[in-house]
Amino acid sequence: MAHFPKWKIILAVVVSLAGFIWSAPNLLPRETTDQMPSWWQPVSLGLDLQGGSYLMLEVDTSYVVREHLNSLVETVRATLRKERVKYAELGLSGKDTVKVRILEAGDREKIRPELRKLDSTAAFDMTEDGTVTWYYDENALRSRINQAVDQSIEIVRRRIDEMGTREPSIQRQGAERIVVQLPGVKDPDRIKELLGKTAKLTFHMVDDTATPDDARAGRLPPGSMLLPSAENERGLPTSYVVKKRVEVGGDLLTDAQATFQDGHPVVSFKFSAAGGKKFGDTTKENVGKALAIVLDGKVISAPRVNEPILGGSGVISGGFNVQQAKDLSMLLRAGALPAPLGVLEERTVGPDLGADSIRAGAIASVVGLVAVVVFMALIYGILGLLADVALVLNLVILLALLSALGATLTLPGIAGIVLTMGMAVDANVLIYERIREESRNGRSLLSAIQAGFERAFGTILDANLTTLAAAALLFSFGTGPIKGFAVTLTLGLLTSMFTAITVTRLMVALWVSVRRPKTLPL
Repeated sequence: MAHFPKWKIILAVVVSLAGFIWSAPNLLPRETTDQMPSWWQPVSLGLDLQGGSYLMLEVDTSYVVREHLNSLVETVRATLRKERVKYAELGLSGKDTVKVRILEAGDREKIRPELRKLDSTAAFDMTEDGTVTWYYDENALRSRINQAVDQSIEIVRRRIDEMGTREPSIQRQGAERIVVQLPGVKDPDRIKELLGKTAKLTFHMVDDTATPDDARAGRLPPGSMLLPSAENERGLPTSYVVKKRVEVGGDLLTDAQATFQDGHPVVSFKFSAAGGKKFGDTTKENVGKALAIVLDGKVISAPRVNEPILGGSGVISGGFNVQQAKDLSMLLRAGALPAPLGVLEERTVGPDLGADSIRAGAIASVVGLVAVVVFMALIYGILGLLADVALVLNLVILLALLSALGATLTLPGIAGIVLTMGMAVDANVLIYERIREESRNGRSLLSAIQAGFERAFGTILDANLTTLAAAALLFSFGTGPIKGFAVTLTLGLLTSMFTAITVTRLMVALWVSVRRPKTLPL
């Protein structure tokens, strides 16, 4: 027992020192930790501890399906025109079907392979009279909706990160909802405004064969649409007739920045290589025509193309003020949402409630710690005090792990820490009671201590594995706060195993080597 392996001594010292280093930022004021490196930060406090905003968003899945069907309609139209095939009745049929009728019998078999491969996720059918149908079953629609929700979560995360919000929690809830928790954000209005914008940027050619009045009178050319203008305050047209075909999409942008041109705020943008080529080809083929820049279904600018723009970059001027230009550039950098987001629920948690929670949690932790320390000292004497030292070290290492992992501490997490303190000494109690039993059976002091630690290990491992299994179930099936409790409990069990089996054993070995007692102080 007295000959403790050197590697275990080194391990205990290194882990203990690392625990004190990584937990140190939690003792400093929160204002000063912003200047520290990202790997050395305090534990993040959850919404229920420092206050903030809670938003539950819902993805408009009907928009996702409708947009995909409309995109397929335009693809079918472009394919048939390219192949010079006469057609009629092209459009949507119901909520999940696209139909078109091929007029000439000779074209039907020729065009069938081209039409079939337009969308591999849709069921394809062509009847004898030339009616072609693309139909989406429930699995295909659900897959597309899941993809849209996952993409929406990623875009929401990028936008919030762009705003500099610290420690956000963004999670999917159910099939179509997203829960956003923003600790420290007291006014969610600006967040809602930015998250509520789809920020879908597209470039379309203006259709100069018809006027907005013609469109409103029902004389809208095929393949064109009437869009409102976002520039009414500047005395420009209230609407434009633009072609439905998207010449270049905002998904090809690589950067967007707010800047100034002629003293007015504008947004400069830059395309990827593929986007730059596509944009250059579009402007080269349409010199002298107007190019509409459309954002979320509104024309924000429709400049005339005076010459080809081959540099892969350009400027959007839409009568912005400085803040609007900054917001638009941020939204374009983060990317467009695949569908609009609606706010289903909104809550603002005040810092007073968080302060009360922290105070109550601190009181519970201190009372629990004092009770455990006193109990162990009274029942087990000097060995109980060694277990108390290991318990304090256990809390330090647990706090360091939470800080290093970037975990968010919530009120249930504090409950997990308090529970961990009670469970941390269970291993020591099992070890000490085993030592007592071995001593009563006639073993010497060193032999009883050695046997106590070795034979209690199986029981300790079994008890902790059982608790870890429960924590794993809580993490798998629980929501945010429950998961926080499960994470804290799991880390607490792991650290308590380490401190009870390694650190306590090292301290007992040192005590035996220095004091050389003849009897057990139990």
